[in-house]
Amino acid sequence: MQSRMKNPAVVLPDAMQPIQTLFKAVHSAGVDGQTLELVHLRVSQINGCSACVDGGAKTARKAGVSDERLATVAAWREAPYFTEPERAALALAEAATRLADRPDAVNDEVWDAAATHFDEQQLAALVLMIGVTNLFNRLNASTRQIAGAWG
Repeated sequence: MQSRMKNPAVVLPDAMQPIQTLFKAVHSAGVDGQTLELVHLRVSQINGCSACVDGGAKTARKAGVSDERLATVAAWREAPYFTEPERAALALAEAATRLADRPDAVNDEVWDAAATHFDEQQLAALVLMIGVTNLFNRLNASTRQIAGAWG
């Protein structure tokens, strides 16, 4: 496989800095770093973005996510390795990524479960992490970015 072009956020010089600023804000809102990395990885798996799955697994491992958790995040509902807050964040990530799969994309049950474990700032961080991950998945998948090519 060969990429079609460089990542669009790199091609347009003014695009990457605001995205990095969003990531910095997300990581400063009090959500556990492992939870954010698991959310990023799960969203990237759903979207089939090999570059983000590869990079996300490496970043998650650096954040301390165990191999068991990395191997089972795609099946988190059936795996015993995830906390209740992580499960709520992963359910929110899946719902907010699969918006067209149901009439009420992020239903009250999913939202309320997340709100039980996270305050408003943390919920904002999770929603932004999900959104930015979806953005990168779409940029990378559309331009066929290669897993491992970003270092």
